[in-house]
Amino acid sequence: MESRAEQPPRRDWRDTVRDGADLALLGILTVLASAPVLTAGAAIGTASAAVHDWLATGSWPTARQIISRFGRGLLPGVPATLLGLAAVGLLATNLTALATGRVPGGGVGLVATVVVAAALLGYAAAIVVEVGRTGGTGWAAAVPRAARTCLDHPATCAALAGTSLVAVLLGVLVTPVAVPILAGYALAAVHAVARRRPLTRAELS
Repeated sequence: MESRAEQPPRRDWRDTVRDGADLALLGILTVLASAPVLTAGAAIGTASAAVHDWLATGSWPTARQIISRFGRGLLPGVPATLLGLAAVGLLATNLTALATGRVPGGGVGLVATVVVAAALLGYAAAIVVEVGRTGGTGWAAAVPRAARTCLDHPATCAALAGTSLVAVLLGVLVTPVAVPILAGYALAAVHAVARRRPLTRAELS
C-alpha cells in the first residue's frame, strides 16, 4: 500500500487559480509577440511548445528556453504566418460575399463555407499541436503529419475543429481586451483535446 508520503500532493483552488493566471499571461505574451504580424508563427509555435511542456511535465519552460525557441522559430514561422493570413482573408471574403448576397449560393453556399472553415480550423489546430510537440519549430513537417492525423482519425480533427470554433466564437463575443487572455486558454484546450485523442507522434527536432 502506498504511504501518505509517497502520494502526490492534492491540488486545491490555489493551483487552479495559478494555472489560469499562467495561461492568461501566456496568451497575452503570445499576442504581444505576434504584433509585428510576421512573428506570429514563431510566437504561436513557442506558446504551443510551452503548453505541451506544461501538460507533459507539470512545469513551464524557462525564460531562456522560450527566448531560444522563439528565435529558432522566426524564419520557419514566416511562411506559416503568410499562408494562415491568406487562408483567413479568403474565407472571410467568401463568407462576407455569401452573407450579403453579392455572389450566388445563398444559405447552402454559406453553410458549406462555414463547414469548410471549421474543418480548416481543426486542421490548423492539429498543425499547431504538432509544432508544439517538436519544440515550437518544424512547421513544414507538421503539415503532412497533421493531414495524416485528420485523414486517419477524423474524430480528432472534428474535436479540434469544434474546440477551435468555440474559441473563435468566444473571441467575437467577449470584449477585445479579453481576447489575448482567451488565446492562452484556446491553446491549452486544443492540446488537451489532442492528448485525449491520438495524434501522430513526432520526435523533438
